[in-house]
Amino acid sequence: MPMSFELSLLILLSVAYLIILFSVAWATERGLLPRSLVRHPAIYTLSIGVYASAWAFYGTVGLAYQYGYGFLTYYLGVCGAFLLAPVLLNPILRLTRTYQLSSLADLFAFRFRSTWAGTLTTLFMLVSMLPLLALQIQAVADSVQILTHDPRQRPVALGFCLLIILFAILFGARHISAREKHEGLVFAIAFESVVKLVCLSAVGLYALFVVFEGPSGLELWLSHNQEALKTLHSPLQEGPWRTLLLVFFAAAIVMPHMYHMAFTENLNPRALSAASWGLPLFLLLMSLAVPPILWAGLYLDVPTNAEYYTLGLGVAAGADWLTLVAFIGGISAASGLIIVVTLALSGMVLNHIVLPVYQPSADNNIYRWLLWTRRSLIAAIIMASYGFYRLLGTDQHLSNLGITSFVATVQFLPGALSVLYWPQANHRGFISGLIAGMAVWALTLLLPMITGVETLQMMGLEVTLDSESWHIAAIVSLTTNIVVFTLISLFTQRSTDEVSAAEACLVDNVRRPQRMELVASSPQEFAQQLAKPLGNRAAQQEVEQALRDLKLPFDERRPYALRRLRDRLEANLSGLMGPAVAQEMIETFLPFKLARNGYVTEDIHFIENRLEDYHSRLTGLAAELDALRRYHRQTLQDLPMGVCSLAEDSEVLMWNRALQALTGIAADSVVGSRLENLPAPWNELLQRFVADESAHLHKQKLLNNGQTQWLSLHKAAIDEPGNARGGLVLLIEDQTDTQMLEDELIHSERLASIGRLAAGVAHEIGNPITGIACLAQNLREESEQPEAHEAAEQILEQTRRVSRIVQSMVNFAHVGSRHNNANDEVDLAACTNEAIHLLSLSRKGPEINYVNLCDASHRVAGDSQRLVQVLINLLGNARDASSDGDSVTVRTVQDEHQILLSVEDQGSGIDRALMDRLFEPFFTTKAPGTGTGLGLALVYSIIEEHYGQITVDSPIDEATQRGTRFTITLPRYGVFSSGTSA
Repeated sequence: MPMSFELSLLILLSVAYLIILFSVAWATERGLLPRSLVRHPAIYTLSIGVYASAWAFYGTVGLAYQYGYGFLTYYLGVCGAFLLAPVLLNPILRLTRTYQLSSLADLFAFRFRSTWAGTLTTLFMLVSMLPLLALQIQAVADSVQILTHDPRQRPVALGFCLLIILFAILFGARHISAREKHEGLVFAIAFESVVKLVCLSAVGLYALFVVFEGPSGLELWLSHNQEALKTLHSPLQEGPWRTLLLVFFAAAIVMPHMYHMAFTENLNPRALSAASWGLPLFLLLMSLAVPPILWAGLYLDVPTNAEYYTLGLGVAAGADWLTLVAFIGGISAASGLIIVVTLALSGMVLNHIVLPVYQPSADNNIYRWLLWTRRSLIAAIIMASYGFYRLLGTDQHLSNLGITSFVATVQFLPGALSVLYWPQANHRGFISGLIAGMAVWALTLLLPMITGVETLQMMGLEVTLDSESWHIAAIVSLTTNIVVFTLISLFTQRSTDEVSAAEACLVDNVRRPQRMELVASSPQEFAQQLAKPLGNRAAQQEVEQALRDLKLPFDERRPYALRRLRDRLEANLSGLMGPAVAQEMIETFLPFKLARNGYVTEDIHFIENRLEDYHSRLTGLAAELDALRRYHRQTLQDLPMGVCSLAEDSEVLMWNRALQALTGIAADSVVGSRLENLPAPWNELLQRFVADESAHLHKQKLLNNGQTQWLSLHKAAIDEPGNARGGLVLLIEDQTDTQMLEDELIHSERLASIGRLAAGVAHEIGNPITGIACLAQNLREESEQPEAHEAAEQILEQTRRVSRIVQSMVNFAHVGSRHNNANDEVDLAACTNEAIHLLSLSRKGPEINYVNLCDASHRVAGDSQRLVQVLINLLGNARDASSDGDSVTVRTVQDEHQILLSVEDQGSGIDRALMDRLFEPFFTTKAPGTGTGLGLALVYSIIEEHYGQITVDSPIDEATQRGTRFTITLPRYGVFSSGTSA
């Protein structure tokens, strides 16, 4: 009498296992598990192991019994797809992540720009998956019947479905988001894959080492039972293994649970590379247990169907623990697939059937409505699967159910491949081919399964329909699909939207989207417009999320950035509501201006960014052209002249480094904006130049941040090939240094003229002054009156003063010319007095006190007149920085070899940030027109000529942050002259 298990025990085990599974997911989402583990590529790879359903756990043994080694196609087909990941899966993953396409229906709706493409894909996928979902329910019900010997399966199946509804909602529909990634679900399904592998391996190892007592025992049994080997070899030579390989290959791409785990739940694109070899390894380990289990079942003459040898082996061998392990493995495989499939299908039905028909009012909380609608759909789909299971009855083979489902989903393979590799495909061809293929499938496989009809009259012919001819039905349906799809696509036109979407989907696509003007001009307006369908709160959240994704500020107004924001919003809403609804919503509420009111050109900046992304993938001529583009772009970027490229509507397309340095405006903040949005004064200058008919403007004066700049501007028109409309390229040349040099040369020439004039004036004034002095001396000697003596003395004093003034002017005018007395002995105290005297002649500036504390014995080697000029510059700057009543002190300190001359004031001090630039030519902190920026540069040059050094300390008083001290170090007269003469 075979052993029997209590139903309560099996229910308890099932509930306990599902609670453990949920706990794993809960712990993951709460962050209780290490993030490095949760996001490890191995977890992602194991999560795709959801492919191995109850059919893999139970049914592959039946496949091996029926098709021999052909059962390996179940594993090899999906392995082939993952080995082709670089050309097949990676491009789909890129599209999924870029455009938030969460299902195959989303992908088709986006590619074919057709609501019907998404709706029919959803409907047909729903019908296609019902047999596979019913397979899971039947596998659980059958396994309970086998263990309890109770033929009543319906209550068990219904209870299992209700339990799975609860856990599916807890797993994947607790909250909804446009970018939701269910890390808990991914980790739980990975855990479930490990459980399946361990359980199946345990049964396989038991069969090998306990039933056959090791490999030698198995070999001995096979040698006496050659028929067992023939059952594996014969069907491979004549069976439909090629068709099996094809349908299982398609499953990796088009099955909703595979798409969901491989693409939608992908957290890291690089993990797909690991899965391309990791998943085949996982499935290889799963497949190793199948032959030993089959042979052990035959050896023990297990009373169950071959599909349930995995479960019946423990029953026949009397191993209770092994039976329960197998039962847990079957529950794990069935529950994991149902949960993921219903999550994926509920999203498809919501986006492509519910929302196109009914959209919630903006007054409602749209997120809450979407969440509860999806929960309801999960329950409805699982109950529909239960209804389909009841409709079919309990005598269906698992293989029939599985193959029927897989053949249906292979109808989506032509559409999936056309997305990546056939841009000429259109929605009419796709829809027609899909309908034709699904009609053949429904007639040849689904109808016989439901009705039990085994013959069908078609066009006068009697067609036999049975489970053995399924591969003919598969080939005929797929061929019909491809022929209709191809012919209609070739003989009908694609819409403009389809052409654009096809370019976006192509592998290694580098498309040039249109650059059109939006009606909305700011993110605030985006939110206001989207509030009409979404409500204020949801619209604000979506706009803010899109801005965060793009790292854009909320006050962004650049046209290029707004176009990117619109695209991002459409992608995010596509993930939330499906691409068809998202596209309609965006086009309705965030439209572009009509061509007659706005502009339509190609988005050059977008193509630049895409080329950068694809740089490493380009080969051959494309790579050479890209290298040439990079070379020319780098040439423009490094050109020592400002370059600005403008579109026809004055949108900035390029802003090179020289222009960044000249304007102080970063390229990232200006590219994509229009000229009128540039900061002042550049917006006014460039707009005026663009509007001017002249191609050149020379020496334009510009006041920028308190600094005067002189610019020369040039422009040239850019005509695009085949397009009369074009843009402009502007060249901005900084001529400030040249202008300053010209001004200084003019100033120097004026000084030279003044010097010559002063010499002439001195000569002309000298004669009358000498006469006045003689007359005053005569008056003083001849007159005996005291008043006359005093007046004569005053006259003589004034004539001497006039002579000193004139001589000082002559001496100063001679500064700049090199004299032979460059190493003469110079009295610094006298130089300081002369500089103070000359500055005292000017009444401009504040009234300050000059204090000369220089020691008359401190002598240096040099040119006295040039050192006077140094002191005039330093004392003049000190006066300009001081206030009325302040003092400027000049003092000297002497050591063995040198003399330190310091000029110290009580003025406003110098900003520490400007210290390094003080001695640069043309650098000045004075107001425009009051300084040339050459004074300190000249001082530095003169001190260098005298083999000296100059340093600055500012501020002197840390408490008040005022005062500046210039310290000049010069060699002593005797030391320097003796050194040089030697």
